[in-house]
Amino acid sequence: MNAPNLLHLPCTEVVRCYPYLADFFSAHGLPLPAGSLSLGDYIDSLDADSLENQGLDRIALVARLDGFIAQMESFRAEGARKLGKVTLVGGHDKSGRGEEVRVDLRPGDVVCVVGPTGSGKSRLLADIECLAQGDTPTGRHILIDDAPPSESARLSGEQRLVAQLSQNMNFVMDLSVEEFLQMHAESRMVEGIDAMIERIFTTAVDLAGEPFTRDTPVTALSGGQSRALMIADVACLSASPIVLIDEIENAGVDRRRALELLVREEKIVLMATHDPLLALSGDRRLVIRNGAIAAVLETSAEEKAGLAHLDRLDRRLAALRDQVRRGERICFDEGLFLNEP
Repeated sequence: MNAPNLLHLPCTEVVRCYPYLADFFSAHGLPLPAGSLSLGDYIDSLDADSLENQGLDRIALVARLDGFIAQMESFRAEGARKLGKVTLVGGHDKSGRGEEVRVDLRPGDVVCVVGPTGSGKSRLLADIECLAQGDTPTGRHILIDDAPPSESARLSGEQRLVAQLSQNMNFVMDLSVEEFLQMHAESRMVEGIDAMIERIFTTAVDLAGEPFTRDTPVTALSGGQSRALMIADVACLSASPIVLIDEIENAGVDRRRALELLVREEKIVLMATHDPLLALSGDRRLVIRNGAIAAVLETSAEEKAGLAHLDRLDRRLAALRDQVRRGERICFDEGLFLNEP
């Protein structure tokens, strides 16, 4: 609904239906409309001199309000959009040879990107992040639901289809963890902000394995804590349906649980990794050589069976790391490697 159609409605109903209007009136130095007075009557009652000081009159204020509502409703609609499929269409390798591949990705998919250092794993993630249309060094194309993405989808800073979690994440804003989450939740116009903050915070602490509080400044978080907070935030709150992760094994977080969380939230997850535990946790592996996808490997039944053994070894190594952190001596006669846990 646009602003002219709201003018006859009571102010209390308008603010209830469009809570973000509180920000609009606050930004213009105007009290929040309230009571049974219609929005139109409220605007008519505003002091003309106060509006003139902002270069406005009542007609201009209504026009600006209309544009604000349109923008916010578009933002809300885009955030609710469901993504059906992302398709990666091959380009060429570093020598110009064609990359004869077409890969479809759907919500809940976990695809690992593997290959030696310098092979082009990060370039593949970058192509997906920018929704490449043959305009990157690889010549790849990314399709959204079988069609090229719109320019707004590629360039918008607000409605990004892709969230990327890089190896190094540093906060520069002077906010506490709670203030950061509050700001993001308000910008996403979610209902039950307090419950959402609690959910993200609890999840982040659980993933990090090292405690921090809501009052902790985000600039004081360790690398692992920062990554855990952003993974929880992306999984629980971000509208981006595609998540790119670069070497989560170096993040200092519980990587298996992080992956399970993202999948549970129906994200398309692509991970560049050297970790066999993570590589076999995916549905497929994209093998990168010389800047191109050389093979697409489905995770086999044998590999899935072996994953259980790798998981046991990983938990034993994690137990040893915990002993080191606690300053304890390592006792190999405890059967950490020889016996089943």
